Order: sequence, then C-alpha cells, then structure tokens
Amino acid sequence: MTPLIAIDQVSKSYTDGQGRREVLGGFSLALAPGETVALCGPSGSGKTTVLQLCAGLAVPDSGAVWLETDNGRVDLATLPEARRTRIRRAGIGYVFQFFNLVPTLTVRENVLLPLALTGRGANADAALARLESLGLGARLAAFPDALSGGERQRVAIARALAHAPRVVLADEPTGNLDAENGARVVDLLWREVRALGACLVIATHDPAVAARADRIVRL
Repeated sequence: MTPLIAIDQVSKSYTDGQGRREVLGGFSLALAPGETVALCGPSGSGKTTVLQLCAGLAVPDSGAVWLETDNGRVDLATLPEARRTRIRRAGIGYVFQFFNLVPTLTVRENVLLPLALTGRGANADAALARLESLGLGARLAAFPDALSGGERQRVAIARALAHAPRVVLADEPTGNLDAENGARVVDLLWREVRALGACLVIATHDPAVAARADRIVRL
C-alpha cells in the first residue's frame, strides 16, 4: 500500500544561542491510510519537529517529505511556502498543545474558519454536528476565554477535523489537561480520526496515550 505520508531520510537542525543543533538526522517514517503512530521521547528529541515537517510548517535541511494529495504525490520539502499552506489547509489537520484558538472568534467561528479559508462551506453542517457530538452544542456562541481547558481542546480537535483531513497531527494534546479531561480528549480524538479514515501522528509523553497507537516511534 502506498504511504499517505512518508518522511524519507530527513535531517533538520536549528540555530540557538549555543550554535547549530541537529534535532533529526537521517530520520524516516511512513504512514498508511488509517494508521496511528505515537512519537515518544524526551523534550527536545524532535517530536514537534516531525509534526511540523509533516504539516509543511517546516522544511528539512535534507531529505524528502512525501504526501499523497488530491493532485498526486508531492514532496513538501521542495514546495514554496504558499503552496505548502494551501496543501495543509486542504488535507492536514493540526491539534496544538496550547489550543491555538482565535480569541476573538466564538467556538462556532473557530471551527468554521478552516472551511472559510478553503471555500468548503458545504462541510459546515458536518463540522457543527461534530461539535454537538463532542458535547459542545451549548457553547457555540462562547469565546475561548470562557471555556475550560478540556472544552478548548475539544474545540481545537473539532477545528482540526472540520475540513475532513486525511492526515491529523496532534502535539501533546493532553499536556495541559488533568487526567480525566486528558483521557476524554484522547477517546474523542481516536474516535473522530477513525470515523474520517485518516492517519494520525501524535506526539506524547503519556505511555497510556502511546499504547493506543498502532505503532510507537521513539526519538
């Protein structure tokens, strides 16, 4: 089966106050449609960097990041930023640890934002129905600062899935939640990703979260 996304012999370095630091060196990872992979490792090991490469938010120093799109297979590493942005909006969902909701938009507006950016307004009913299924139907008019941490993360998941992406990336989605809310968010994320038939890459420090994945990759 052709991988939906494949990182091929990627290296990535960053410059900080102490000089050049290599985060990834010759790293490879391939995911089939519907597969779930957990990225585990200490802080600074490159988990977030892998997610950013998969999303086209960063480009490698060397190697390729292959993604199957509606228009064929592309190497994100070779594309200009504007095209990577269009591809990300069309087929990739990103769940951030710190939610990254737009504070001046309501729950409803935050979730519908990806559809407005991609011209997929026809998907609005399904996106709003997902909010209902996530227990947020009564919070559509609320702003992020009026929500609990668990509610904000559920909104972030609903927003990431609104455009029915084929690749879902989640960066420590339970890192700022208590154990109860964290477990609930993970249950919801797995359920919704499976319903879409998408592949999931999740960075986590939590062994219980990692154990739910089809495969664990340690960095």
